[in-house]
Amino acid sequence: MQKGLQLVTFGKISKSVLDDIAQGLRRTYNLKVDVGQEDKLPVNAYDSIRHQYLADKIVDFLAKRYEGKKILGITDQDLYTEPLNFVFGQAQLNGGVALLSIARLNPTFYGEKADKNLLTTRAVKEAIHEVGHVLGLRHCTTPRCVMQFSNSLPEVDEKSKELCWKCKLNLRV
Repeated sequence: MQKGLQLVTFGKISKSVLDDIAQGLRRTYNLKVDVGQEDKLPVNAYDSIRHQYLADKIVDFLAKRYEGKKILGITDQDLYTEPLNFVFGQAQLNGGVALLSIARLNPTFYGEKADKNLLTTRAVKEAIHEVGHVLGLRHCTTPRCVMQFSNSLPEVDEKSKELCWKCKLNLRV
């Protein structure tokens, strides 16, 4: 029986980006992916001083709200977790919830020209990465493996959308 994952969106995420994320997850993990349920970010996750959302609180919110399901939350809002200034995403290792922000993956965040293909490529990589954690994968040091830790856009752009052979062996789907 094929296991499933539900995508929950917060904010304006284009259908084409969602469809590409779903396709990447299906291809990589052989998951049934339900696309596009919308929800609202929890108010208590917003930090008005930082003008960012605390990823930990959103992950907790998703875990409680969608208990027993595998969830990837996707937002257009900027995220952080202590002690980092920002994160592209966060996940529960071997848990049920992953979270992805496309805010800093979007060239327009940095005042650059919109590039839908670049945004989509980055979003797919980071979605595969975060869901990998939910499925038991840890950060990887193999060059170009999608499970490499990324704390900058060059690191995201450098890696591929693929799991290395070691991560494939460790996968728990």
